[in-house]
Order: sequence, then structure tokens, then C-alpha cells
Amino acid sequence: MKLISVLASILLATTTWAGLKDLNSQTSPFKLAPLPYAANSLEKAIDAETMTVHHDKHHQAYVDNANKALENKKVSMIEILKTASKQPTAIRNNVGGHWNHTFFWTVLSGKAEDNQIPETLKKDIEKKWGTFEKFQTEFEKAGASQFGSGWAWLIRTSSGLEVVATPNQDNPLMDTVEKRGWPILGADVWEHAYYLRYKNKRADYLKSFWTIVNWKQVAEYDQEATKTQMP
Repeated sequence: MKLISVLASILLATTTWAGLKDLNSQTSPFKLAPLPYAANSLEKAIDAETMTVHHDKHHQAYVDNANKALENKKVSMIEILKTASKQPTAIRNNVGGHWNHTFFWTVLSGKAEDNQIPETLKKDIEKKWGTFEKFQTEFEKAGASQFGSGWAWLIRTSSGLEVVATPNQDNPLMDTVEKRGWPILGADVWEHAYYLRYKNKRADYLKSFWTIVNWKQVAEYDQEATKTQMP
């Protein structure tokens, strides 16, 4: 059992993403990495069954369908995203779904030390919104008011931090969105992300979301984004 635990730790360590550049440089055919934590480690906000189905079924389907649509072509994730307006619907939706979910898993954590926001990022948020609570309210509103399926995002642009929402599996890296930027935090508001526990109460899910945000990772993404030009 000890050996299995060690091997699992090694596997997780080699399949999590070092940063946005690492994630964006993935080349097709794509593969589904395992969750970087146990499925039941986010119980404060998301139950284990939801996490398992969301990752093993929904995310796997995006990977499989993306590879099928690409017909074994070798292309990087970022090249597809930044030309999304010119891509067939199946490629845009499924590669977007793969990117969004891969990113999403990394900004979640059940560890208390990861759930504490670094002071530098907190001050930057407060500079933009006045208080951290006002930022949370705007983020929750973006997610709750997104009609149908989609995502809420905190992004870094050339002019600072912004909160935006995107429909379906679009994201702020795509050339299809009104405001582009580097995602540093994202919340999945498709029903399959929360329905087992919250039913139709998306707003309750978004409020619970804050208890599992991996602010340490968000801050690292932000530091990387401030040094990187948009694709």
C-alpha cells in the first residue's frame, strides 16, 4: 500500500501543470491527466461523486471528442484557442472544454494553506474593486447571471484585473470573446459542476466555491500573466 501511495504521488506530480505556458503548449492528441488531489478532498464545496463524474466522464469526453475532431493533427492548444473563430464548432467546443477543465482543476484545493489569498494579490484586487468582498460579489454575479452553461473568470489584461463570463466552453484566450486576457481564476457554472449537491441553486454553489479556491496557484498564474503578452 505504501508503494502504491508513493507511485500515485509521483504520477500526480508529473501530470499537474507548471503554469499557463505549460498548459497552453500541450499538443494534440491530448490526454486527460488525473486530478491533482483526491476526489473527496473538496467536500467543503463539491462532493466526491460530482468531482469523479465531472473529471472522468465529462472532461474525458472533451478530450476524446477533441482528438476525434482534430483527426490526429499535431497542433498546440494555444494555436487553436487564439484562432477559435476560424475553427469548426467541434474543435472550438471540445478543445475549449479540455483547456477550461484542465485549468479549473488546478485552481481548486482542499488544503487550508492554499485557501489563503497572498497579500500582494489581495491588495491588487482591493485596488480594483475597493474591497475583496466587492470583487467576490461581482464574480458571483458574473457566474450566476451567465445564461445557460458557461464560466466566470478573473483575468489579467494589459490594463489590470477584470471579471468576465463566457458561454459554453469559450474562454478569455479565444478571439471570439469581447474582452481577452489571461485567466487566473475560473469557476465552471455548467450544471454538471454543481447539480448533485446544489440542484438549481447556482448562486449557493458560487458562494461555497470560495472555500476551495487555490489562491496560491491563482497568484502564481497572475505573476506569470503580468510578464506574458497575449497570444
